[in-house]
Amino acid sequence: MGFCSDREDINSLCLTVLSRLMEKTGIGYENIGRLEVGTETIIDKSKSVKSVLMQLFEDSGNTDVEGIDTTNACYGGTAALINAVNWVESSSWDGRYAVVVAGDIAVYATGAARPTGGAGAVAMLVGPHAPLIMERGLRGSHMCHVYDFYKPDLSSEYPTVDGKLSIQCYLSALDACYQNFSRKANAVKDAASLPVSLETLDALLFHSPFCKLVQKSVARLAFNDFLNTPTSEVPRKFPGLEAFKEKKLEDTYFDKDVEKAFIEWSKDTFLKKTKPSLLLATQVGNMYTPSVYGSLASYISCNSVETLAGKRITLFSYGSGLAATMFSVKISDDAGPGTPLTNLVSSLGNLQARLESRVKVSPEIFADTMKLREDTHHKAPYTPVGRIDTLFPGTWYLTRIDEMHRRQYERRPLMSVDSVPSILASSVNLAKESTILSSEPLSQQV
Repeated sequence: MGFCSDREDINSLCLTVLSRLMEKTGIGYENIGRLEVGTETIIDKSKSVKSVLMQLFEDSGNTDVEGIDTTNACYGGTAALINAVNWVESSSWDGRYAVVVAGDIAVYATGAARPTGGAGAVAMLVGPHAPLIMERGLRGSHMCHVYDFYKPDLSSEYPTVDGKLSIQCYLSALDACYQNFSRKANAVKDAASLPVSLETLDALLFHSPFCKLVQKSVARLAFNDFLNTPTSEVPRKFPGLEAFKEKKLEDTYFDKDVEKAFIEWSKDTFLKKTKPSLLLATQVGNMYTPSVYGSLASYISCNSVETLAGKRITLFSYGSGLAATMFSVKISDDAGPGTPLTNLVSSLGNLQARLESRVKVSPEIFADTMKLREDTHHKAPYTPVGRIDTLFPGTWYLTRIDEMHRRQYERRPLMSVDSVPSILASSVNLAKESTILSSEPLSQQV
């Protein structure tokens, strides 16, 4: 898992990814008309992370930038992305790009949940001529009121979690989103197209609290397909599973027999269409709002331009409380040399090497770091004590919090990505008639 010392906070993570995004794309800050941040890592109840990022725009003189922060657990990044895409498609669009930043530091109190933490951020550029296109009409959402995971204690970084309820909410939201997504997708497809199913979807990417839940989610979609299959077709399509035909979705969230049977049935689908997306989730942990976009970066990094071109990727984003959406991203068919898709795949080609270049520390150092964060949370004035020399080039870090809780940051000198393979900044694109180029720096410690 990735984690941060007291030298990094949500502001510094987002400053890092936005800086790297702008440098790698070569797009000037004056060309940005909207900037939105999705995060649940709150260090100020009033001032937005977006407003902190505006310091990067000062030299350009551009202050005409709409958007602020969006918060609902792990869903805020997706809500911000939808807002940005909608802005580009609307009468409000002035021809400039939008940028979406999703970032979080996921930490838990000592106990069984602590190893499911993580840290990361993604910055996405939204505009015309995208290598990845968020498809119109192919989006199904589910929203309702529950207390599965929440953070009512503003004096602590740690959440309150009902673990069993959280899993049930995730799976029930997946059921509802898949049904809504399928209904809308089938409505816009032409008559010759096959209905939505695991068989017809090219890739399935998920918000990843932990990787076993992702495999269970693929099995859950298989169970949905099974229940939607006419009884006469079940022996051919789902041989040996006929006995489960009388089961109901709402009664099977913790039915181990159903889970085991459909994990086994969907194993090949999981290995081919989902497992390549779990590289970052496996090695970094749960990044919260950037999690599903880390899955996208991972999936692209594990494929070639030829295998990606023209495919449709189905993504499921979930945030406790709860808010969830399933949506479709189509990959461009234009796979020639120098095209955005080719550049995207190339930029992620060394993702594994960059992950391996991180500094590894013992669990004891991790525990000490978490204790330091506990003891200094909201402390002012405060000067961080974490090492700077282990931060990757181009990383923004916290230098001081003054007596009025005002935070000051500096940046490690930036070196060439080509000459410094340990830089954890990658480009990943996604959108809908809009380019989404995202940078993913991950915390330097693992």
